Amino acid sequence: MPTMPALRHAAVSFFAFFVTPLGLHAAWWLSTDAALAWSQADWSSAHVLPPARAKPEALVHVYAARTGRWKGIFAHHTWIVVKDRNADAYTRFDKVAWGLPVKTNNWAPDARWYGHRPILVGAVEGPAAETLIPKIRAAVARYPYSHYGDYSVWPGPNSNSFTAYVLGAVPEAHIALPPTAIGKDWRIDRSILGFTPSGTGIQLSVKGLFGVTVGWVEGLEVNVLGLVAGLDLRRPALKLPGLGRLGLGRVT
Repeated sequence: MPTMPALRHAAVSFFAFFVTPLGLHAAWWLSTDAALAWSQADWSSAHVLPPARAKPEALVHVYAARTGRWKGIFAHHTWIVVKDRNADAYTRFDKVAWGLPVKTNNWAPDARWYGHRPILVGAVEGPAAETLIPKIRAAVARYPYSHYGDYSVWPGPNSNSFTAYVLGAVPEAHIALPPTAIGKDWRIDRSILGFTPSGTGIQLSVKGLFGVTVGWVEGLEVNVLGLVAGLDLRRPALKLPGLGRLGLGRVT
């Protein structure tokens, strides 16, 4: 049986690393976000990427943008953009909640999401990207949750579990999703224990609701009800629910 000091320490830690940052971000978000409806939000290009013809090398980019309205307190939406060498257009892959959930080029590759500007999570360019793109396209094509109704906001399968699945097909990309990519820990194979998407560590996950991830690329993460707190030692940062990744790297 846990002792009272141990329970008290666990409660203080949970409050410090989960409740407090989420509460702070909720207060900020509700006071600043426009909370626009889908039909009112800006879905146009944020001009993060140059025209495809101006960037001849192949590329693989992963983007994240805050979701809309109250969900933005908790989560980012993530997607993948690829471009073959000398191609005159980018290709964007997302998963969403309506229709056939896996979408190709439904929005500009660098479009705002609910009016929120996308942030580059990770990138591979040049010859290395050329080897990844066929694997990414194949992973999207075989993704098992691509039928009507194959979407659940929480804990998954959702947009972020889709992105994590595709990244798992290209572990050599060494791209880790932000802690606010709610659903990324929902494992497609429903296994409790397995490798991280980067292949550099181990992930324990109970239906994406509870778990621990330890990996060189992903860092140390503790998942409680889909909320993630942890540390990144490779690119020093603190990971907190709501607030996201605080430190070195691309996503905040």
